[in-house]
Order: sequence, then C-alpha cells, then structure tokens
Amino acid sequence: MTVHADAFPDLVVVKADAAAESQPEAGLTRNVMAYNDKLFLAEHKMVKGWAGSLHSHPHDQVVYVVRGHLKVSCQGKTFDVRSRDSFVVRGGVEHGASAVEDSVVIDVFTPCREDYIIRS
Repeated sequence: MTVHADAFPDLVVVKADAAAESQPEAGLTRNVMAYNDKLFLAEHKMVKGWAGSLHSHPHDQVVYVVRGHLKVSCQGKTFDVRSRDSFVVRGGVEHGASAVEDSVVIDVFTPCREDYIIRS
C-alpha cells in the first residue's frame, strides 16, 4: 500500500470521537489521528506493566509524553521519560519502551505510518 500526496486534501481534521482505535497488543491502545502522505499523528495509551519489544521502522518518530512514566531503550541506553518530556528517534534506529505507570503519549511519524492506517 502506498499513500499518495494527491489522495489528501490540503487540510485534514480528525475529531477525537472519530479517531480509529485499535489494540495492537495487550496493554496498548492506539488512536489514529490526522495524517497525510508526509506526517502521521497517533495517540498511544499504555497500561502499567506494558512492555513493547525492541523494534525499528523507517520513519522518524517524535514522542511526547502527555502523562505517565515510560522506560525507553535506544542504542544500548535506557532512560526514563515522564509527563511533558519528549524525544526523537531517527528511522532505522532500534528502540523500545515499557510503561512504569499508566501512560499516554503522542507520536508523530514521518513519512506516514501506512501500516497503522485502519481501512474499513
């Protein structure tokens, strides 16, 4: 699947109650927010104890912690992020996170995370 620029209007608005929600794994809820061919916005909610596996993807990723506490592993280092903290991971860099407490983050990816788009 390829997302084409001409498939998107100049303005995309996604109301919270219209966001596509999924549970890609136990303890993780994903809400797909606004996106186009270049940017993708998602809200992730993680329950305390959730542990994501180390992974990489070709997308640059910005993470903003709305609330909670995560332990993040990246390039052999582990660090903690809490409410209002943020970090950036370049595409292709292996990383992972776990929830020390119930947490909500906003993720921005570039280019678009086509694999997160829920088709009806």
